[in-house]
Amino acid sequence: MKTAFIICGALAREVLDISKKHGWEAEVFGIPAIVHMHPERIAPSVDKRIKEIKARFDRVIIVFGDCGSQGTLDWVLEKYGLERIDGPHCYEMYGGDTFHNLMDEEPGTFFLTDFLVRGFQGTIIKGLGLDRYPELQADYFRNYRRLVYLVQNRESELARKAEEIAHFLQLPLVIQETGYGLLEDRLVALMNGRSQPPSLVPRLPVREMLVKGETAVRPNRTQSRRKRGRD
Repeated sequence: MKTAFIICGALAREVLDISKKHGWEAEVFGIPAIVHMHPERIAPSVDKRIKEIKARFDRVIIVFGDCGSQGTLDWVLEKYGLERIDGPHCYEMYGGDTFHNLMDEEPGTFFLTDFLVRGFQGTIIKGLGLDRYPELQADYFRNYRRLVYLVQNRESELARKAEEIAHFLQLPLVIQETGYGLLEDRLVALMNGRSQPPSLVPRLPVREMLVKGETAVRPNRTQSRRKRGRD
């Protein structure tokens, strides 16, 4: 059976590593992680990639959380009858109960992963425009009380970079090793046709979307009625 993963770019190293570890012959197709800065672009980006590759594979698995798409990603997958990994975002996938405990302990927690530590300059600094408007840093991070680095693979260089990020953000740093956590467990379950370890965060209601350019927008009632009439 030919299998494809359509993955969030922020999970690329980890998914490739998990796939190699388990000997899966699956092709991996990424969506740039920068779409998280515009969550309304996630569902259209995945939809486009599905159309490009679906005919070539017996099975397509989506390795994305909802990630702020507000249910539109699941609407796309329901349309094609495709599965995605469970969970709202990668922090929950890596951390599981640890993530929930950390959030209960301090809601004002800013999380890092290996990917975000490596790409902090491009993803966070440039993505949020802090390279052009550094004065916005205080507004963006005003309500955060600590920085938690969820470690997938222990590397001294990444630990050093995390300390630099904590200094830059002026937040105390907590380092918590998680490995691949539920990301690996759920992928293994999907590949073996078993039920995934569930998330404590329920999925959002599936929401229909209309695409304008690269952006998903929620149709108004008139647009929805017209679409149903055409169907």
